[in-house]
Amino acid sequence: MLELKEVTKRVGADIHIHPTSLVFEPGCFNTLLGTTLAGKTTLMQLMAGLERPTSGSVHFNGQDVTGMPVQKRNVSMVYQQFINYPNMSVFDNIASPLRVSGIARQEIVRRVEEMAELMKISAMLGRRPSELSGGQQQRTAMARALVKDSDLVLLDEPLANLDFKLREELRDELPKLFAERNCVVVYATTEPVEALLLGGKTVALSEGRVADFGETAAIYRRPGNLTSAKVFSEPPINTVSVSKKSGKVAINDAISWPAPRALEDGEYTVAIRAHHIRPERLQKRAVEIPASVKVAEISGSETMIHFDAFGDDWVSLSHGVHPFDAGAQAKLYADFSRAYYFSRDGQLAYGGEA
Repeated sequence: MLELKEVTKRVGADIHIHPTSLVFEPGCFNTLLGTTLAGKTTLMQLMAGLERPTSGSVHFNGQDVTGMPVQKRNVSMVYQQFINYPNMSVFDNIASPLRVSGIARQEIVRRVEEMAELMKISAMLGRRPSELSGGQQQRTAMARALVKDSDLVLLDEPLANLDFKLREELRDELPKLFAERNCVVVYATTEPVEALLLGGKTVALSEGRVADFGETAAIYRRPGNLTSAKVFSEPPINTVSVSKKSGKVAINDAISWPAPRALEDGEYTVAIRAHHIRPERLQKRAVEIPASVKVAEISGSETMIHFDAFGDDWVSLSHGVHPFDAGAQAKLYADFSRAYYFSRDGQLAYGGEA
């Protein structure tokens, strides 16, 4: 078990990690989700021992390892940018941590071949890294880290440089691989969809703070606060200030709709995901939104419409091809029964369906 107790990280006057307490259990796939500069890599470096916290402590299996150097920990870490030994073959790159550990040659061969098959690089074991593509080199670096059977495995956006098909395959295989190991695994990503596909538990990070932590699907369906909802939405979640009174929710004098019965009168921020706003009314309860189209992006069988609404930038994402000219006035329809209502302090007051 890996535990962070009130860990912080300052660099000069800048706070990179605000007081953070987290517990990661072995056998569970853990994801750090956040935008670039949210603090994911810094948090991983603190976990690994590559950085020392400014305050707080790091514990592994009940032992305080805060001051223990990374060389004395059984840790593997994979970065987005691959790192391989250029003078070694792919086989020797993958086998190197096993040889350092003194593992028998027959077992080394078995593990290397097994990991190479998972990473789809079996045919390349005799090559040097310079003879590989970028994606193949990244797979080699991942194989070397995973073959070690470490107590703690940290994966910092490791699939970012791989082709789409292999990313899909590894997203499916990685959780299964670690489910069979008695290790703690932490995976960093900027992509909410990737976090959902990986499952397990997710830490929603924003500007060095933990916004939410729990079962991945549960956080997505019912974010505890507005920051968590924003972190876990791609395209960005649409937000607007509303008033609830006498059974109605209203956006200024523009539009209104029936209020959820459990919602008390008051002022809220409504947040609605892009796929609940469409260019056609599919439900009677959907509310018409006057929109000024900025751009319509048609990609295969989906259309993403960026538009001005209520003085802000909003996004609609829908199946089908829906062409709109930039600057056109359009009618879009929002299903606010699927919206979230956050109180003025940002906490969830009422949650719809994801």
